[in-house]
Amino acid sequence: MVKGPSTVTTVFPKFDTSKTVLDKLVDMTGQLNNVAKLISWIQPRHIVMVFALLCMTVWNTPSSLAAPSKILVLGDSLSAEYGLPRGAGWVALLEKRLSKYPSSWQVINASISGETTAGGKTRLQKLLSTHQPHIVIIELGANDALRGLQLQATENNLKQMIEQSKSSGAKVLLVGMRIPPNYGHDYSRQFFLLFDKLAKANQVSYLPFFLEKIADKNELFQADRIHPNTQAQSILLENIWPQLEPMLQLK
Repeated sequence: MVKGPSTVTTVFPKFDTSKTVLDKLVDMTGQLNNVAKLISWIQPRHIVMVFALLCMTVWNTPSSLAAPSKILVLGDSLSAEYGLPRGAGWVALLEKRLSKYPSSWQVINASISGETTAGGKTRLQKLLSTHQPHIVIIELGANDALRGLQLQATENNLKQMIEQSKSSGAKVLLVGMRIPPNYGHDYSRQFFLLFDKLAKANQVSYLPFFLEKIADKNELFQADRIHPNTQAQSILLENIWPQLEPMLQLK
């Protein structure tokens, strides 16, 4: 059986033809009069009151809506989660800890495995301009020493990074390191001391040895015996926390 075409209902708009043009003009005039009365009612004092209420709303905005303060971490593989699951490094643990405080902090990890002080110095200015951090943690220098680079060049690079950071308005936390004595006693000693020298000369916060409580424990290192493993990351955070916490002014 063949069915006929389905029925399509077309709805045309309905126009109210009961009112004349004159009637419509009268209605419009009445509406305009109502608007004019409303405008005349809003006196300057009412405008001031509305403005005051708006200001109170802005001032009482929760701090969680305010832009967070920023911490920039400029480091090498020790801060870049080398060989670790994503989110397991000490920088990620720091961000988790800070999230428990009412103060709003954002952690920017600009660390790169294998980074030297020369590489960090080259990248820093752009990072400062982009992120405008309140605190800069400089964890660099170990790769310079492991490559046997001139210590004066390392010192100069770190000095320039400290000065750049301070000039941008950021506080600086300098993280010191040691290297094995097989690089030479004098070289190893001078490398360790240059961090203390820079911190005092530039009046910045300073952690003498990042791998404190880790360096002599094989079970806290990955198979390469160079990079701390997952279990060591919480210790790294605890090493850095006593120097960092006063800089945060947590509430």
